[in-house]
Amino acid sequence: MEIIKKYLDYLQYNKNYSLKTIQNYELDLRDYFTFLKQEGLNYKTIKYEDLRYLFEHFEKNKLSNKSVRRHISSLKSFYKYLNLEEIINYNPFNYVSLPKKETKLPRYLTYDELLLIFHSLDIKTNYDLRDRLILELMYATGIRVSELISIKIHDLDFNNQSIKVLGKGDKERIVYYNDVVKNLLKEYLEIYDTLNKKKSNYLILNQKGEKLTTAGISYILNKVIQKISFKKHITPHMLRHSFATHLLNNGCDILTVQELLGHASISTTGIYTHVTLDQIKDVYYKCHPRR
Repeated sequence: MEIIKKYLDYLQYNKNYSLKTIQNYELDLRDYFTFLKQEGLNYKTIKYEDLRYLFEHFEKNKLSNKSVRRHISSLKSFYKYLNLEEIINYNPFNYVSLPKKETKLPRYLTYDELLLIFHSLDIKTNYDLRDRLILELMYATGIRVSELISIKIHDLDFNNQSIKVLGKGDKERIVYYNDVVKNLLKEYLEIYDTLNKKKSNYLILNQKGEKLTTAGISYILNKVIQKISFKKHITPHMLRHSFATHLLNNGCDILTVQELLGHASISTTGIYTHVTLDQIKDVYYKCHPRR
């Protein structure tokens, strides 16, 4: 639809939104216009009272609060654009509140569990070395999978043991790695040319010599988990959760963790304080002499 295309172009060229964010907006808008067609409504003339049918549509499709929040945020932004362009003079979404945000505690791994995972990787082949580097690097830096697979050789700063990563919204930040990763990187780069069959600039390569995908990272982790018969369901993102939780549990201040994670808002990082408060409570009950 032409109006959707114009709006997405506006997000890309005027607001500089990331490709992933634009794709999410497009999905939400296409779902909305499908709903409008089914209900015989027009996006220009829809009224506030008609929006009850939209929420019934969300309920019928069993959308979570998180998904509903995203849809409504997308539509609020879309209708602001329509107002700006003077396509409409009445915005029904001005009166819509976002559903309460669900607070889910991040799932993370203990340090002993991480050691079990890391040490299960016997480095017998070049790809074993790559896999160990991937997991150690994710835990050492707290980077997202999408950030990991986008690292290029020139993003590495060996003198400062740091990496320049491109996060959400194309925001650059610097993360740091430990001596374990430093040694693994040195070994990996010694055999890098044998893996780099297509003269790629990316650090992490698949067996074809191309940039590894997010699905490839999940496959590698699942393979390791199966090997050690781990009972927990583990995702690559749990390494990021573990990074943040362990830093806070060991006394790191939340502003530093926010910066390292690349969170735009401190409230996003704040979810990890729930975990650390549980840790504080456990320590209190174990250590206080009067029980």
